[in-house]
Amino acid sequence: MPHFCNTMASELKNLSEYTETGIAKNTPAKQYKIGIAVSEWNKEVTFNMAEGAIDTLKKYGYTADDIILKYVPGSFELPLAAKYLIEIAKADAVICLGCVIQGDTKHFDFVCSGVTQGIMDINIQTGIPVAFGVLTTNNQQQALDRSGGKLGNKGDEAAIAVLKMLFLKDELKNK
Repeated sequence: MPHFCNTMASELKNLSEYTETGIAKNTPAKQYKIGIAVSEWNKEVTFNMAEGAIDTLKKYGYTADDIILKYVPGSFELPLAAKYLIEIAKADAVICLGCVIQGDTKHFDFVCSGVTQGIMDINIQTGIPVAFGVLTTNNQQQALDRSGGKLGNKGDEAAIAVLKMLFLKDELKNK
């Protein structure tokens, strides 16, 4: 079994570290159409994450023709965007990228809860892999550290998660 990074962020782990040879053996046998929904809120963070996801997909043979990149106003809109990408654009998998930074009100809790549940619901309802690439941080610096900074890029991690889930789906279908 290949070694992959821990999905939990920590000061000691770079989230984008994964064994190249391990994922190469565990990528889908065929190219799929991959949707990427990116929140425009906190774009200095989310656009870096999108770049990381696209670079990772390209590293594994995906081209611009295989990737559907769409922007939404904020993280709260990501679950519906994922549903649109699956139902309308016929994406085989979706990467949701967003960033919610703790503020002084309960807004953070409501948005994080809604986005998390919404993305999980789309996974279960559709059977299509939808990666949760949403940062929920205490401050801007934590978000920057996880979007191409010292702790890697959550966009990379979300792209790897989608590829691994598509591989799993292929593997189970072919048994």
